[in-house]
Amino acid sequence: MSIFTRTVIAASIVIVNCSSAIAADAPKNIIYLIGDGMATAHRQVAEYYLQEKTGNPNARLAMNSLPVAGINTTHSADSLVTDSAASGTALAAGVKTNNGMISMLPDGTKVATLLDGAQAQGKSTGLITTTRLTHATPAAFVANNISRGNENEIADDYATANVTYVAGGGYRHFVVGKDSKRTDGQDLVANMEQQDYRTFVGTESVDSFRGYQPKVGDKVFAAFTKSHTPYELDRMQSDVTPSLAEMTEKGIELLSKNKNGFFMMIEGGRIDHAAHANDIAGVVYDTLAFDAAVQKALTFYQQHPEDTLVVITGDHETGGMGMGFGKNYFMTLSQINHARQSVEDKLQNIYRGDREAFYRHIAEQFKLNDLKSDEKIVIERAMDAVDNKDPQLGVNYGGYDPVAIAVAHVTSKRAGVYWTSYAHTATQLPLSAIGVQADELGGFKDNTEVAQTLADIMQVKIGKQG
Repeated sequence: MSIFTRTVIAASIVIVNCSSAIAADAPKNIIYLIGDGMATAHRQVAEYYLQEKTGNPNARLAMNSLPVAGINTTHSADSLVTDSAASGTALAAGVKTNNGMISMLPDGTKVATLLDGAQAQGKSTGLITTTRLTHATPAAFVANNISRGNENEIADDYATANVTYVAGGGYRHFVVGKDSKRTDGQDLVANMEQQDYRTFVGTESVDSFRGYQPKVGDKVFAAFTKSHTPYELDRMQSDVTPSLAEMTEKGIELLSKNKNGFFMMIEGGRIDHAAHANDIAGVVYDTLAFDAAVQKALTFYQQHPEDTLVVITGDHETGGMGMGFGKNYFMTLSQINHARQSVEDKLQNIYRGDREAFYRHIAEQFKLNDLKSDEKIVIERAMDAVDNKDPQLGVNYGGYDPVAIAVAHVTSKRAGVYWTSYAHTATQLPLSAIGVQADELGGFKDNTEVAQTLADIMQVKIGKQG
């Protein structure tokens, strides 16, 4: 038995004397947290920023403070660089598949997931994400589909899967009428209400969601935005949607009412999106928001240490992020304090040809009112590319707005952060765990082995059946 005695100072939360015990019995409650696109650098840069912001050099992320640690490989069946569909399938069902496929083998065979196994045991189940609910990672736990792009079909699977608690974004694939992406006229929200779901759809439902008091036997479907929920950096400005920690806390409150226990998957999905856009502030704030959800899980663990397992990992690395730039031996993460908006959702397409107006905007939103000559050259070059409709725009800037990306690179360089990609990489990922049989998850594993080990701990069967 290992005893976890480190005091964690993160977001004013303290964990003391938590036990990570190997037990013969399966854990009653399993909380599985996945930071999409989150690898070692993303976790560590967020922790360094936390130390910088709080002035406390000993501040730790909750996820970086657990007694069990592992390293995971992530390749898919057809590529050394996985996408979220194949990696989600590996983490949900313990099998390799091709990029783009959702809980199916490359030959199209459907596979069973950890959520399926939990339901068969009579446990309550939950799926939470900051992306669309039909996005690859949550979809891998609830759907079987040849393509992650078939989001309406994935939504159909949610409507019949009987998941106890569902919360995130992407109502456009569940509703009819305005903002709908459905073409079949099927109102899945109405269908779920007929199955006794309490539904919370759109930002106008946020207050009632926050005021909702879970009761035994309740089921909840909550989709607060038509697509992804806001980046944490943007959400903080308006509080228009619940945070990932809020959604997690409400989910735990409901699911823990089941005497048989529960299985919950929580995804910090927009860490990945920020890294795709090379947005260092976006990565840091969404990683901190994810860590706040981790802390909600650990608070529950503290209360139920003898029957709970908490596991934190990622699905792949995004952006090829390096902590350090050029020949410099420094990082200046205080620069992140100057960012007031995300690159992808807010800064993109602000530049419309009026250079002075754009410079005023980034002076206000990023405190870039003192651009050096080399920084201005980077931004002006991007402006020239946009003004001249450069046919290489998509190639050179990863499909993003070149001017927004130029600002992302200027701010990253000021912080001492470098990016090698607008896509995923094959970098290995850290795993952390605490609780019943957590020690089984340590060491060097492939992502499929993480799910297979969880299945063994839970005493369920996943993957190909029969």
